[in-house]
Amino acid sequence: MTQDLPHFGMYIDGRNVPAESGEWFETFNPFNGQPWALVAKGSAADVDKAVEAAHRALTAGEWAEMTATKRGALMRRLGDLIAENSQSLSDIEVRDNGKLLAEINGQISYIPQWYYYYGGLADKIEGAVLPIDKPDSFVFLRQEPIGVVAAITPWNSPLFLTTWKLAPALAAGCTVVIKPSEHTSVSVLKLCELIEKAGFPKGVVNVVTGFGNEVGEPLVSHEKVAKIAFTGGEAGGVAVHSAAARSMKSVTLELGGKSPNIIFDDADLEEAVKGAISGIFAASGQTCIAGSRLLVQASIYDRILKRLVEFAGQAKLGDPMELSTQVGPVTTQQQYARVLDYIGIAKDEGAKCALGGGPSTDTDLKDGWFVQPTIFSNVTNTMRIAREEVFGPVLSVIPFETEDDAIRIANDSPYGLAAGVWTSDVRRMLKMSQKLQAGTIWINTYRAGSFMVPFGGVKRSGMGRENGQDAIREFMQTKSVWISTAAETPNPFVMR
Repeated sequence: MTQDLPHFGMYIDGRNVPAESGEWFETFNPFNGQPWALVAKGSAADVDKAVEAAHRALTAGEWAEMTATKRGALMRRLGDLIAENSQSLSDIEVRDNGKLLAEINGQISYIPQWYYYYGGLADKIEGAVLPIDKPDSFVFLRQEPIGVVAAITPWNSPLFLTTWKLAPALAAGCTVVIKPSEHTSVSVLKLCELIEKAGFPKGVVNVVTGFGNEVGEPLVSHEKVAKIAFTGGEAGGVAVHSAAARSMKSVTLELGGKSPNIIFDDADLEEAVKGAISGIFAASGQTCIAGSRLLVQASIYDRILKRLVEFAGQAKLGDPMELSTQVGPVTTQQQYARVLDYIGIAKDEGAKCALGGGPSTDTDLKDGWFVQPTIFSNVTNTMRIAREEVFGPVLSVIPFETEDDAIRIANDSPYGLAAGVWTSDVRRMLKMSQKLQAGTIWINTYRAGSFMVPFGGVKRSGMGRENGQDAIREFMQTKSVWISTAAETPNPFVMR
């Protein structure tokens, strides 16, 4: 009986609470397709309670009066607690989204660094005294928190991508209402236990759980939300941006990608193949930065394709909790169906399936949402499989002749989140880094990231930056202060 499953309420104003409606929804384990927990099914009433709590904490009380140095100390304490509890958090996340334990372990063990980094930055936010052309005037700038932040996060890396928003927002002095994906809410709720234990005042961090139309929409449109930080698909990002524009809210959007991973014939080809495999089959292709378009110089195309098929064909599908597993399930049943639909579309368009091309045939995995690592050759950049984000373990291999040809194909996309380049030519490295239209360029590596390095997209891949010092500025606003030192105002009817 599903009612016997563990129940996880929302976290509002420092308390775990059920939904106002008393309703719950199931969250599923992608490995076996079975529900494993019940999560509170929120509504606009729950959103209003959470935002009001965040607004109270922002404007009055302990958090509002707290020094930046004290905020930083709380954040570093939170980082320590996450490090101490990383294994239990990893286990929950694997059960909820099906990512490999080996990858989730690495992510969650790394998360504390965000809280240490931004905790250190919290009291390094400086204003400025401005030189001014007006006589008898003293002008300075204040950097202040932007306000209540709505953080809307996806299902592929729940804690990791929540941290990208939460850490700089807290360092800036904001308060936050998190809306996690309805598919992967539990690990974020467990994080709140650590936030409370770290000593954060109530209302500073809140979590409302539920579905986009019932929770996400009222959160985005709430009059007391000043900033929306969103990671998700393009359609969701467009809806968020449109709603935010109606109420003049600030937004950071990290959206989809169709990233080119480019192999030149002077590259270390074995390392390039590993980079191509990592770029698309790690995390079962469920990353916004997936190198789903592999551009290969024509002179080495057949050789690379053969090696890719050999390498990916040996990948072990299985239980994501087993450290030997290399490819886990797709996180949701809807996404599983979507990936299979795109495989069918690619075949109909004339792409040649060189590997995979369907659900796993392993009977031990029949209850889970497993898609075989799939490689298509005979792909042109006009095909849907090369232009639309699949978000699954599906690779399109496209030939090119020259540098300029590679640049043209790579940039012929509505997206611009990331790109990879494999070459031993330093001149080419610099040219490609300049010419490729993407927020991140990896050269002779792929899927590398750090709390120190800004991340974000261009074109339809989003706006704003997460990580690095750029991120904290996304949660601040500048206030200009004028002080007159004049003994008298010469003419009150004339602008000074």
